[in-house]
Amino acid sequence: MKTWSIPLLLSATLALVTTMALTSGCAKPDWIQDTLVTVDVTGVWIGSTVRGDREVQLALEQQGPKVKGLFRPLGPALGVFPWSEGPIEGTVAGDVFSFRLTNSTASGEVTVSGDEMKGSVSIGSPFPIFLRRVSSSPPASSKP
Repeated sequence: MKTWSIPLLLSATLALVTTMALTSGCAKPDWIQDTLVTVDVTGVWIGSTVRGDREVQLALEQQGPKVKGLFRPLGPALGVFPWSEGPIEGTVAGDVFSFRLTNSTASGEVTVSGDEMKGSVSIGSPFPIFLRRVSSSPPASSKP
Protein backbone atom coordinates (compact mmCIF):
# COMPACT_ATOMS: atom_id res chain seq x y z
CA MET A 1 0.00 0.00 0.00
CA LYS A 2 1.28 3.44 -1.00
CA THR A 3 1.39 6.19 1.62
CA TRP A 4 1.38 9.87 0.81
CA SER A 5 3.70 12.21 2.58
CA ILE A 6 2.15 15.38 4.01
CA PRO A 7 4.24 17.78 1.85
CA LEU A 8 3.31 15.85 -1.31
CA LEU A 9 -0.37 15.81 -0.33
CA LEU A 10 -0.30 19.57 0.38
CA SER A 11 1.41 20.25 -2.96
CA ALA A 12 -1.17 18.22 -4.87
CA THR A 13 -4.05 19.92 -3.04
CA LEU A 14 -2.57 23.38 -3.66
CA ALA A 15 -2.09 22.61 -7.36
CA LEU A 16 -5.69 21.43 -7.68
CA VAL A 17 -7.11 24.48 -5.86
CA THR A 18 -4.97 26.86 -7.95
CA THR A 19 -6.06 25.20 -11.20
CA MET A 20 -9.73 25.41 -10.22
CA ALA A 21 -9.41 29.06 -9.20
CA LEU A 22 -7.67 30.07 -12.40
CA THR A 23 -9.97 28.20 -14.79
CA SER A 24 -13.29 29.02 -13.12
CA GLY A 25 -13.01 32.69 -14.18
CA CYS A 26 -12.48 31.74 -17.83
CA ALA A 27 -15.71 29.78 -18.20
CA LYS A 28 -18.01 32.78 -18.65
CA PRO A 29 -17.84 36.58 -18.63
CA ASP A 30 -17.86 38.39 -15.34
CA TRP A 31 -21.41 39.25 -14.16
CA ILE A 32 -20.36 42.88 -13.86
CA GLN A 33 -19.62 42.95 -17.58
CA ASP A 34 -23.25 41.99 -18.32
CA THR A 35 -24.72 44.69 -16.06
CA LEU A 36 -22.28 47.52 -16.69
CA VAL A 37 -23.68 50.45 -18.68
CA THR A 38 -20.86 51.77 -20.85
CA VAL A 39 -22.86 53.86 -23.35
CA ASP A 40 -25.56 56.53 -23.25
CA VAL A 41 -28.18 56.29 -26.01
CA THR A 42 -30.05 59.47 -25.02
CA GLY A 43 -30.84 61.55 -28.08
CA VAL A 44 -32.36 61.42 -31.53
CA TRP A 45 -31.12 58.71 -33.87
CA ILE A 46 -31.90 58.49 -37.59
CA GLY A 47 -31.14 55.57 -39.84
CA SER A 48 -32.44 52.88 -42.12
CA THR A 49 -32.26 49.22 -42.89
CA VAL A 50 -29.09 48.20 -44.70
CA ARG A 51 -31.22 47.83 -47.86
CA GLY A 52 -32.37 51.44 -47.38
CA ASP A 53 -36.08 50.51 -47.51
CA ARG A 54 -37.15 53.20 -45.10
CA GLU A 55 -35.68 55.88 -42.91
CA VAL A 56 -36.60 55.70 -39.22
CA GLN A 57 -36.15 57.87 -36.15
CA LEU A 58 -35.60 56.83 -32.54
CA ALA A 59 -35.97 59.53 -29.87
CA LEU A 60 -34.52 58.01 -26.69
CA GLU A 61 -34.05 58.97 -23.05
CA GLN A 62 -31.84 56.82 -20.84
CA GLN A 63 -31.78 56.64 -17.04
CA GLY A 64 -29.19 54.13 -15.86
CA PRO A 65 -29.68 50.94 -17.86
CA LYS A 66 -33.35 51.69 -18.67
CA VAL A 67 -34.36 53.43 -21.88
CA LYS A 68 -37.71 54.82 -23.02
CA GLY A 69 -38.51 56.59 -26.22
CA LEU A 70 -40.42 56.78 -29.45
CA PHE A 71 -40.01 55.08 -32.80
CA ARG A 72 -41.35 56.69 -35.94
CA PRO A 73 -40.87 56.11 -39.65
CA LEU A 74 -39.72 59.04 -41.78
CA GLY A 75 -40.75 59.73 -45.37
CA PRO A 76 -42.45 57.41 -47.85
CA ALA A 77 -41.87 53.67 -47.70
CA LEU A 78 -39.74 52.33 -50.53
CA GLY A 79 -40.35 48.72 -49.57
CA VAL A 80 -42.25 46.61 -47.10
CA PHE A 81 -41.75 48.04 -43.61
CA PRO A 82 -44.69 46.96 -41.44
CA TRP A 83 -44.00 49.11 -38.37
CA SER A 84 -46.20 51.80 -37.02
CA GLU A 85 -45.15 54.69 -34.84
CA GLY A 86 -44.96 53.80 -31.18
CA PRO A 87 -43.29 53.89 -27.79
CA ILE A 88 -40.07 51.99 -27.11
CA GLU A 89 -38.82 50.39 -23.91
CA GLY A 90 -35.36 48.94 -23.60
CA THR A 91 -32.17 48.37 -21.65
CA VAL A 92 -28.48 48.97 -22.10
CA ALA A 93 -25.95 46.35 -21.00
CA GLY A 94 -22.36 47.16 -21.82
CA ASP A 95 -22.51 48.60 -25.34
CA VAL A 96 -25.66 46.70 -26.39
CA PHE A 97 -29.06 48.39 -26.56
CA SER A 98 -32.00 45.96 -26.61
CA PHE A 99 -35.50 47.32 -27.16
CA ARG A 100 -39.08 46.53 -28.10
CA LEU A 101 -42.00 48.56 -29.37
CA THR A 102 -44.63 48.38 -26.65
CA ASN A 103 -47.54 48.51 -29.13
CA SER A 104 -46.32 45.74 -31.46
CA THR A 105 -44.17 42.61 -31.56
CA ALA A 106 -41.17 44.43 -33.05
CA SER A 107 -37.91 44.24 -31.13
CA GLY A 108 -34.28 44.96 -31.77
CA GLU A 109 -30.74 44.69 -30.54
CA VAL A 110 -27.97 47.01 -31.63
CA THR A 111 -24.37 47.60 -30.66
CA VAL A 112 -23.61 51.24 -29.85
CA SER A 113 -20.29 52.76 -30.85
CA GLY A 114 -20.12 56.50 -30.16
CA ASP A 115 -22.83 58.13 -32.26
CA GLU A 116 -23.62 55.01 -34.31
CA MET A 117 -25.81 51.95 -33.71
CA LYS A 118 -25.64 48.80 -35.81
CA GLY A 119 -27.61 45.61 -35.34
CA SER A 120 -30.93 44.04 -36.22
CA VAL A 121 -34.63 44.59 -35.78
CA SER A 122 -37.11 41.74 -35.83
CA ILE A 123 -40.74 41.53 -36.82
CA GLY A 124 -41.01 37.79 -37.24
CA SER A 125 -37.66 37.66 -39.04
CA PRO A 126 -34.65 39.88 -38.36
CA PHE A 127 -33.23 42.47 -40.73
CA PRO A 128 -30.15 44.69 -40.34
CA ILE A 129 -30.45 48.31 -39.25
CA PHE A 130 -27.96 51.18 -38.96
CA LEU A 131 -28.60 54.42 -37.04
CA ARG A 132 -26.63 57.62 -36.42
CA ARG A 133 -27.20 60.07 -33.53
CA VAL A 134 -28.19 63.52 -34.82
CA SER A 135 -28.87 65.12 -31.43
CA SER A 136 -27.70 64.27 -27.92
CA SER A 137 -31.03 65.11 -26.26
CA PRO A 138 -34.54 64.04 -27.31
CA PRO A 139 -36.98 66.72 -28.44
CA ALA A 140 -39.47 67.65 -25.68
CA SER A 141 -42.40 66.53 -27.85
CA SER A 142 -41.07 62.99 -28.21
CA LYS A 143 -40.27 62.24 -24.56
CA PRO A 144 -42.39 59.33 -23.30
